[in-house]
This record gives sequence, C-alpha cells and structure tokens, in this order.
Amino acid sequence: MKIFHFASTLLFCSSLAFAQNTFAPADSPSGAVPVKPKPIQSFDISAIDKSVDPCTDFYAYACGNWRKNNPIPGDQSRWGRFNELREVDRYLLWVDLNRAANDPKTALQRKYGDFYAACMDSELADRLGDKPIQPVLASIAALSDKKGLATLVARLQVDDATGVFFRFGSEQDEKDSARQIAAAFQSGLSLPDRDYYILDDERMTKIRQQYKEYAVALFRLAGDNDDKAAAEADSVLAIETSLAKGSMPRVDLRDPNKRYHLLPVSELNTLAPDFDWATYLSATPAPTIHELNIGTPEFFKAMNEVLENQSLDSIKSYLRFHALNSAAPWLSSSYLDLNFGFFQKTLQGQAEQEARWKRCTSLTDRAMGEAVGQDWVKENFSPEAKANMEKLVAALEKALDQDIQTLPWMTPETKKQAEAKLAAFRQNIGYPEKWRDYSKLKITRDDLVGNIQRAEAFELARDLKKIGQPVDEKEWGMTPPTVNAYYRSSNNDINFPAGILQPPFFDNSKDPAVNYGAIGVVIGHEMTHGFDDQGSKFDAEGNVKNWWTPADRSAFDERTGCEADEYGSFEPVPGQKLNGKLTLGENTADNGGLRIAYQALMSVLASEGGNAESQKIDGYTPAQRFFISYAQIWCENRTDEAARVSARTDPHSPGMFRTNGAVRNFDQFGKAFGCHKGQPMMPDKPCVVW
Repeated sequence: MKIFHFASTLLFCSSLAFAQNTFAPADSPSGAVPVKPKPIQSFDISAIDKSVDPCTDFYAYACGNWRKNNPIPGDQSRWGRFNELREVDRYLLWVDLNRAANDPKTALQRKYGDFYAACMDSELADRLGDKPIQPVLASIAALSDKKGLATLVARLQVDDATGVFFRFGSEQDEKDSARQIAAAFQSGLSLPDRDYYILDDERMTKIRQQYKEYAVALFRLAGDNDDKAAAEADSVLAIETSLAKGSMPRVDLRDPNKRYHLLPVSELNTLAPDFDWATYLSATPAPTIHELNIGTPEFFKAMNEVLENQSLDSIKSYLRFHALNSAAPWLSSSYLDLNFGFFQKTLQGQAEQEARWKRCTSLTDRAMGEAVGQDWVKENFSPEAKANMEKLVAALEKALDQDIQTLPWMTPETKKQAEAKLAAFRQNIGYPEKWRDYSKLKITRDDLVGNIQRAEAFELARDLKKIGQPVDEKEWGMTPPTVNAYYRSSNNDINFPAGILQPPFFDNSKDPAVNYGAIGVVIGHEMTHGFDDQGSKFDAEGNVKNWWTPADRSAFDERTGCEADEYGSFEPVPGQKLNGKLTLGENTADNGGLRIAYQALMSVLASEGGNAESQKIDGYTPAQRFFISYAQIWCENRTDEAARVSARTDPHSPGMFRTNGAVRNFDQFGKAFGCHKGQPMMPDKPCVVW
C-alpha cells in the first residue's frame, strides 16, 4: 500500500505493503498449533544482572539475565520485549481470525475470516504452484515494445500487487499541509538498501552473488532452463544496480527539503522522457492531476537511462522477477522455501520458518487491519486504558512545555514558536474514531493471491482518491493491534495504537515510576519527534517552515551534531558502526523522551507529598525503577546478520544503545545510581538537546 507521509516511529519505519514484502517469512511445518504466550511482566527483577556495575554498562545491568534466559527463537532474527508483546497481540488476533473463519457472526467477520482461511490453505497453495500468478507473467510476456511499458507498469502496481521501478500515491503537501497531492518516489529494489548494490567490500560482494543465485533459482522454478535463468538474473541485477546508483541515500530521504520537488505533470518528460507518463497516470485510479511531488528526481533520470539503454527482454526479465518474488511467500512450498532461504535465512540469520498461522494472522492484519481491529479492541482495549493514556499524555505535554521554557540555549522568540507547536499537537489513542469501509473489497475463501491483489488494489484506490481532498486528521497509519507508535510531521500529531498499551509498556497495577519509565518515555519520544532534527523543520500547522532564529538553529544543530557523532561511534557488531545521521531523529527522541518522562514522574511524586521520591520497592527508589523500566523495554537479542542489516537501514539504534546512549546523556541517571563523572554511563561532556 502506498504510504508517502514520513512518520517517525518508536521502533520501525516500514510500509504497510504486504504483497511486496521481500522479507515475508516462508511456510512452516503443517500442524503447528498456536500456544497462548505467557503474560508479560513489567519491571522484571529476574532480568537484572547485579554482577554488572550499572555505571559501566546499564543495559547489561538491567537486561543481562533477560538476554541470557531469552535466546532468539528459531523463527525469529531478533527477539526482545517488543517481540514478546507482538506475540501476545498476534495470538489474541489469531483467536478472532480463527473464530471468524469457522463461525462468523457478521458480514465483516466473514470477510476477514475468509481472507485468513484462504491464507491458511497450504494444501491448495501446493496444488496450484505458480498458477495464481500466470496471468501476471503472461501480461509481461505479451509486452512487445517499450511504448507499452507505462500501461503494464500501471497494471502491475494497481492490479497485480507487484511493485516495480517507483512508488506512486498520495501525500500531504509538506509546504501546504491542508492539501493532499500526488507523489512519486524511488523504489524497485529487492535488496535492503542501495548500498547492497554499490559497495564493493567482501560482505556485499558475497550477498550480491547469493542474490543472483536466488534469482537464478527463482527463474528455474518458474520454468526457465539454466542458461535463460542465468541471463535473466544478470538483467535483474544490472537494472537494479542502475536504479540503486540513482537512488537517494536514506539520510537524505529524511530531509523534507531534499524530498520535495513539486513539478507540473507536463514537465515529467524532462526527467524520464522514455516513459509515457500520461498513459501511466490514466491507467491508475488517480483523479486528474496537474502537478505532483517527484521526491527523488535523480532516481527518475536513472530509471530513464534503464529504459533507454536496457533491451526490452532485460526489462521484461526485471518485471518477471518482481512478479515472482512478490508472490513467492504466498505460493507453493517450493517458492516459499526459496524466498525464505535468501531473504530471511541468508540476509537476517533466521533459522526456521514462522508457523503459517503467524504469517496469515499478520497478513490479514496488514490487509484488513481496521476490519478485524474493530472486534479486537472491543475485547482487548478497555475505555479505562484509553482514559489512563490520555492522562499520561497530558502529563507529558506539561513536562515538555516546562522543558522548553527552561532551555538555557534557546531565546524567548524561538521558545514562543516551540510552545505554539506543542499546543497544536493532536493525539490519536487506541483506534480510529471512524472505521474504514471494506464493503467493496472482494474476498474469496479459495484465492489467496487474488485476495492479496484485490486488497492491494483496494488500498491504492483509497489512497489515490485522497488527492485533492481535505486532509483527514483522524486517519490512522497503523492498525489497532500494532505494537508501535508514531509522530507525523505534516499532521503534527502523536499516535498510539492499542497494541502497545499493555505490559511491559503500561501496567495499571504498577507504581508510577514503572509506567513513566516505559509508556511515559514512549509518549515523550513521539512528542520529541516534533522537535528533532527533521521534525523541527515543520511548524505548528505541519508545514515546512523555519520558525527558528539563526542563532537558535545553530545552537540546536551543534547539539544534535554531538548526538550524531556519539551514536556514530557505537558498534553493534564488529566492523559495523551505526550511522549517526540516519539514527539522529530517533536518538534525539529517545533522549528527549527520557528527560521529559522523568520530569513528569517527579511532578507526580511531588504531588503525592512526603518522601515519595525516596520510597523503595523491590529495593529500588522510584528514580532507579524509572530507569530500569526504560531499559527493560529494550531488552533484546539479534542475530549478527540482522544487526548488520539494521545498522545500514534502520533509523532506530539497537536496544543496547537506545538505553546506554540516552541514560549516559542524562545526569539524573548518574545521581540515581551513584555514578561519578568519567564513568561510561556518566561522561564528562554529555550530549543534551531537549
């Protein structure tokens, strides 16, 4: 599904697209039975490794025993507290889906129950083989000249759930947030990042060879002989390498000024004259448009070079590969296993395939999340939980306002603008006020690939229909069971799906220190995104606008530069450092969120009077419990392979650095644990922004 707003998330930045997910895990042995996960504990005393000095490595102290006792399951490449909660939510979602598949009570339940049932029918998938995508392959084979490419690309993107070359959809105009416009961005690659095609070190060279071997095997499975499969794989790699060289780096994609290039439709031919834009646009469900944002102009120039210099047969090989690769996770076991072997096992270090019920539950949530979500929230998200969250958000807003007012490096003129932006924050908690209407989406019980294609087409049509329409401020970008949260710069809003509002993030039975250290920091994290290195370029109305004095912006850039250098020195696996500029927004949000959540907690404790700030529970003061609670939401283990991929592609730092990086920059942590200046967790010159 084509999502073009750039949201800042708590954990992952990922598209909601499902049919084009090259990292979708493959099938599992038949007969796997869902097992209800154990309840998750907030503030886990048994997770703490007291043999570690918290002033030397706080993450190892707070999570040491958890990491020892929670190895990565075979069907995962990374395992942490987020994953634990995701498994709980996914099980609860499966309960609803399984019930709907067997005994639906409403028309909506029948629809999402049929989608899930079709996904679970692995025997039918094996009998069909690649028959479900033969019509797609036939349409590619029928392409007789490059002039017909625009029509075919539109069909692949719109009707066939096959992403090729570029993405097209709607987005809020980042310089006029009241309107929604069309946008086109770079895409069309299958490896995790442009670097995988460009860098010539030993590891990347080996991955490219393994990728080529995968492509050859995929073409052979689809019926090619050895020579033809090898030639087609060479064409795929050549085209994707050309596209990668023209792609904008991830760091630049974060900058709204670098991804905004409003262009009249009549001038599209200046970028890619060999692509028939008028025919393409008319073949999509988009309304008539006169201008659009070309987010990555150099990419479209590179695309045009491909169209000009590559043969028709090579281009058809590229299209054919993407059709096969997109559908592979949902075809027969031969395709499933082949796709898993490269994208999950080789790239991510995942040992085993996920159980099919897990895969199908996740797929149904992505395809019809606001359908099954309606029933899920009734059973798993109480009005009380929503009310408690609203109180926490109010407390964090007050703390952030106080933080802005007392910043020593910001002048009153800029503070006034910052306070105006904070006052304009919108919030969405739990689930949408108005549910999405799926009545026109056709789902059948015996056509999984067709269901995926129709769901993708349904979502794209819904998305494109927004062009030229008023912005729906209440629209959600995540489904209710999602364990995540996000901030949207153009909406200036913070969003917390119901899925995250439970242990270990929120537990009404725990003391305030535990909840403020977990969900409180999550709230503060999303709020701080409005003032990170990129969010700070948007004003209170969600428009890209400079509201800073030159001196204040310079002071801000100096402080965020300190963070970029600091995190850029962290090394999650030997020889692979983090990209401090890629992770800067999330790191700033972690640091700011920790500070304002702590400030909010201190206000709560002060209101309780007496010696509330020194009362111990489990042998720890409230301040210590706050920091331990924060660290423990990031307890995790990762395969080396997954750590290397995320270091290049993920704007979020790994858990160990989200913890240690934030606490070492906050002097209240050192005071809480009796650290002294010069120790690793209390450096002489910490990085402080908000």
